[in-house]
Amino acid sequence: MRVLALRPAAAVTSDTIAIVVFAVVGLLSHKGGVSGTGLARDVLPLLGGWLVAASLFRLYIRPAAWRLAATWLVGVAGGVVVRALVLGHRAVGKEAAFLGVSLAFTLLFVLAARVLALRVHAAPA
Repeated sequence: MRVLALRPAAAVTSDTIAIVVFAVVGLLSHKGGVSGTGLARDVLPLLGGWLVAASLFRLYIRPAAWRLAATWLVGVAGGVVVRALVLGHRAVGKEAAFLGVSLAFTLLFVLAARVLALRVHAAPA
């Protein structure tokens, strides 16, 4: 799987950018704009969950498809749970929908960001 061929710093950077872009797209779609508060509310728990899971699964030390999948599933799910708890959200249906959207689109954005990073790093200087 070529998306695992990134150097650790490039992988962390592309994953971080992907999660930030996911949050920005969500804010633009649902709030009509981006604010520091909105970014903090949406990026921090998801990115925190991702980075904690990546550390636990050693994604950036020993890249493997299963480590990326585990980081994605556990990290995003954990981030969504933390976000719901911090915001005091009690509507289980809405949070389940947000979890589904988060899982689908973070995976899409992470893979796209990694492919783009591979192309950038492979481009001749």
